[in-house]
Parts: sequence; C-alpha cells; structure tokens
Amino acid sequence: MQESSAVVNVVVAGLGGQGVLKASGILADAAFRAGRDVKKSEIHGMSQRGGSVSSDVRFGERVFSPMVPTGEADFLVVLAASQVEVARPVLKAGGVLIHPGLVDEARLANKRSLNVALLGVLARHLDLADNLWHAAIRAALPEKLHAANLQAFAIGKNP
Repeated sequence: MQESSAVVNVVVAGLGGQGVLKASGILADAAFRAGRDVKKSEIHGMSQRGGSVSSDVRFGERVFSPMVPTGEADFLVVLAASQVEVARPVLKAGGVLIHPGLVDEARLANKRSLNVALLGVLARHLDLADNLWHAAIRAALPEKLHAANLQAFAIGKNP
C-alpha cells in the first residue's frame, strides 16, 4: 500500500481504442477526490490506428511535473499484452506490473471494461477508498455503462 504523502507514479499503456486515456482519467479523478495533488500527461502516439498510447498520472501531497521519468513508475498498467515489453522500461526496479493476464476477461460483462478491471487490480495497491473510485468511474462514463464498469472494477479488486 502506497503512503499518501509520497508521490505515486503510474503509467497506463496500451493500444488506441482500449481506454488508456479513460483509465488514466479515472485514476486521476479518484486521487483528486482523495485530496491529492494530481498531474496527468498523455502521449497519444498512433491512437487513431491502434498504435501505442500511454498516459502518466502522478499524485501525492505535492507534485511538480506530470511526466513519469523512464525507470521511475511505481505502477505500470498495461491494457494490451503486446505492449508489456514496449512499456516495461518506465517501471522502476521493484515496481508493480499490472497486465491483462491478471483479470479473467470471461467474467467481464463487457470486454471493453478491461481497463476499469485493471484499475481494480491497481486499487489493491493504493490507499484510495473504493467510494472515490466508484465516483470517478460514474463521472467518466455514461450511466448505461456504470453497472458493467463497477462490476469490472470489483472483479479486478477482488478476484
């Protein structure tokens, strides 16, 4: 569990259309709702064509830069197995890799909710209350998607 005063560095990576930016937005919102200083940066890459996309989220008591330096990510959340090795250099020694294999996709009501399920896995390691995550999920998505995504978050958080 990360201490609330330390700056937490998270990189979310995947392919265009997988919800990388949505996932990083939900994470940033949950941290903001917890009263943390939050900075977020997006690298769209070739998102229009299914190319690599990544987004950095840094939060803590005081954060000065939105960018996570190479080799400094505490957590790397990868939405596409093909992107694990591409993104791995951002992860620090002893950092936590969160990848699609950690979620049983067959349990997801909507396969497009994998990004939120992986946030559930990430939530196991962070001191952000579930109600903050739930509020951030609801704020980021249309009401018709709330149930499936809240379920996906719970699947990731409590496998």
